[in-house]
Amino acid sequence: MSKKTFIVLGLLVIISVVMAACAPAAPETIVEKVVETVIVEKEGETIIETVIVEVEVEVPAEEAPAGPEFKMAAILPGVITDADYNTLGYIGLTAVQKDLGIEIAYSESVPVPDVDRVMREYIDDGFNIIFTHGGQFVSQTKEIAAEFPEVYFIAEGDGNVEDAPANFWIIDRNFQVGFYAIGALAAQQSQTGKIGYIGGLTLPFSYAEVHAMEQAIADLGLDVEVNAVWVGNFNDPTKARELADAMIADGVDVIVGSLNLGMFGLFEAVKAAPEPVWVTAKYTDKTNFAPENYISSVLYDFEGPLIEIAQKIMDGETGGYYPLGFDTGVAMQLPLSNVSEELNTAMGELIQKIESGEIEVVKNTEPIE
Repeated sequence: MSKKTFIVLGLLVIISVVMAACAPAAPETIVEKVVETVIVEKEGETIIETVIVEVEVEVPAEEAPAGPEFKMAAILPGVITDADYNTLGYIGLTAVQKDLGIEIAYSESVPVPDVDRVMREYIDDGFNIIFTHGGQFVSQTKEIAAEFPEVYFIAEGDGNVEDAPANFWIIDRNFQVGFYAIGALAAQQSQTGKIGYIGGLTLPFSYAEVHAMEQAIADLGLDVEVNAVWVGNFNDPTKARELADAMIADGVDVIVGSLNLGMFGLFEAVKAAPEPVWVTAKYTDKTNFAPENYISSVLYDFEGPLIEIAQKIMDGETGGYYPLGFDTGVAMQLPLSNVSEELNTAMGELIQKIESGEIEVVKNTEPIE
């Protein structure tokens, strides 16, 4: 008598799997013991038999636990609509959000006495990357970083920071690099042999800018005088106009501005000058404010540096030193305006030499009397 065998139902499956709680693994194949019921027809009778068989089964790998969720907050000393330094910080922050998908927040016009409180509030709200946009915030940022080792901090300054906590990034703005180029440009454009520098406050980075200009003039072998003055404020157009007018009356025909809103006073002065006077700016393109007098600006980009640092943090590199230069975040606005083609070409070649290291710009922060 022939037999007909039918597999009706698998009654029991016993699986024991131990998975490692680490990175995602490939699916695992294991052997299971399966109890099956078999119906056998024999000599007109139906007989139910139970058998145990072994089968291979693919078990999906357990997913690794998700990493930390990153949230980034920026603290700015001014308003994001200044079309200047603070706008650049805000643009950098939003670029991080766009490129890396990080939630962001920011606070404007934060004075130095309040920065500690604002950082703590963001930390309390769950933000774990804190960016302070301004050299005046470095010391407080370093102190808070030491207090909150699980939070990552990005500060800006004018040199590396000694004894920095492991969770602390410093962006060295290296303003002197761009001002070496500006000094060379101003000296070669001047017809009177007198150029001016108008800064905001007598800070180390501002001294370094002036010394870099003087270095460029010496390297070029030119006999050009640099007249450096400080407004006492980066955002006082009235005082800046007064100082610029005095310079122009003294024969200065190229004025280098290292100001924020104070630049508007400088632009008004050069436009009103009885003889041609040229001007350079800082941070952003300001051509429209004095198109007949404007030559160029030292442009700064915080998008690239902030995206790169935030990505490093996400990848586990919690702190470090990030210097800006013509290869990372600094550029001269080219082509130059209101200058000869020969000077345009010469400045492009000079910038290449700085970028390659052929020209080494000295960071000299010695006070200027």
